[in-house]
Amino acid sequence: MGDRPTVTALVTGGGRGIGQGIAVGLVKAGMRVAVTARSADQLAETVDLAGGGTIAVAADVADPAAVRAMVREVERRLGPVDLLVNNAGTAGPYGPLWESDPEAWWRCLEVNLRGPYLCCREVLPGMIARRSGRIVNVASGAGVFAIPDMSAYVASKTALVRLSEQLAQEAGPYGVKVFPIRPGVVRTAMAEEGRQRIPLVQKVLDDGLDVTPQVVAELVLYLASGRADALSGRLFSVNDDVEGMVRRADAVEREELYLLRSQRLGATG
Repeated sequence: MGDRPTVTALVTGGGRGIGQGIAVGLVKAGMRVAVTARSADQLAETVDLAGGGTIAVAADVADPAAVRAMVREVERRLGPVDLLVNNAGTAGPYGPLWESDPEAWWRCLEVNLRGPYLCCREVLPGMIARRSGRIVNVASGAGVFAIPDMSAYVASKTALVRLSEQLAQEAGPYGVKVFPIRPGVVRTAMAEEGRQRIPLVQKVLDDGLDVTPQVVAELVLYLASGRADALSGRLFSVNDDVEGMVRRADAVEREELYLLRSQRLGATG
């Protein structure tokens, strides 16, 4: 990932939960890490936990000017971004689509989709010029199946998975790799809110099938290592046999696995 000995990573939504766990994991792996979120207080907590080599830059990822200024500040202080982790997200309004507040519904799309788009747009020119870089987009199981009463979240995460596939195609010739991931259910504030409204989330937590932020960080580190570069654009999950996927990369490519695809009955002709 570039010729410089130390990797510079930028993690959005790094003030708590999954983003905080990813940031701490990357620092422990020897990376220089910048974290961003809207709350300066939460960012300060992440910096304290991660220790040296970490900086915090408050920003709203849905604001183009704020993202531009944030990336410039990160690169001024730490150098060009080698690894971008788009983790910032919101659950959006709960309930049937026709009962949702339009502004709250669209705000979910702005954070979960526009935010990653804006961050990618700012770091990609540098990555392309260096012909090196990796982007990890934190999607969700909601990106591959519908969840009643979460239309904004499902729409945003599905679009983020497809956007990752698109970027992998466009940026691949320039040495840039892009990976959407499914982090599983982590006991975050979002999950605690969701369990009150979404039976699936409640069941996962009740059955003890949730994962820790550290598990998500391990997946991000694996993807950042370059070992999965042959599967750029594929959707990885914390529950997958990732090394098995990599060993069978040819079959994954040939059979178009781990991509958003429509399955049709019978021969297409």
